[in-house]
Amino acid sequence: QMRAGIASLHQRLGATIIYVTHDQTEAMTLGTRIVVLKDGVIQQVDTPKKLYNEPQNLFVAGFIGSPQMNFIDAVCKVHGEEVRLEFGDFSIDGGYADKTVVMGIRPDDIDDSQIQIETYGDTVIEADVTGYELLGSEVLLYYTVAGVNMTARVDARTTAKIGDHIRLALDPEKIHVFDKESELTITN
Repeated sequence: QMRAGIASLHQRLGATIIYVTHDQTEAMTLGTRIVVLKDGVIQQVDTPKKLYNEPQNLFVAGFIGSPQMNFIDAVCKVHGEEVRLEFGDFSIDGGYADKTVVMGIRPDDIDDSQIQIETYGDTVIEADVTGYELLGSEVLLYYTVAGVNMTARVDARTTAKIGDHIRLALDPEKIHVFDKESELTITN
């Protein structure tokens, strides 16, 4: 109710309001521009949508979004004209030749539907389901890839259950790549 009241007040007054919060949901729903701080240092100043879709560094990418973005170390390998991100037994389109980078993908951008698996054939991974949370209209699936615990937010109609070996499609347009040393964004 308080969030709705503040938003209504802001609209009615049309005044600039500075609102300080540690709750990213409040920031994302109330803010038109958000300043993300880490240890007192500004990391990014942007609209909520740009913070979510185009984080400037690893901290912002991991801080914004719930559940948080999945991160996995990947090595960029050049194969002729193609550059691939390799992690564990998997290889997907990528960049930054022969350097270890951090690949990030939001749980919302991973799907277990057959349609998405067929559409994104080059970015399909396989994993065993280690956890399952029904949230009503969606399910959080937990799994491990190359020793890293990851999360996918899928449709509640999924047939996946704990212990199943499943295929998951990563939306190649939604993969983020970060420099492992500087933690700055290479590509969104």
